[in-house]
Amino acid sequence: MNFATQSYAPALPAHDARTLTEGGSLAQIALDGQIYTLRITKAGKLILTK
Repeated sequence: MNFATQSYAPALPAHDARTLTEGGSLAQIALDGQIYTLRITKAGKLILTK
């Protein structure tokens, strides 16, 4: 027998890091009363710190 299976996972929200930083390299993100800093490095990598 041949059973075709399909998975219907909801799409994950996507956010552009350059938009979050408004063209800069830093953004603050709040979660449950805590503030985190998102940083875009010169190499184009992301760092998230508390």
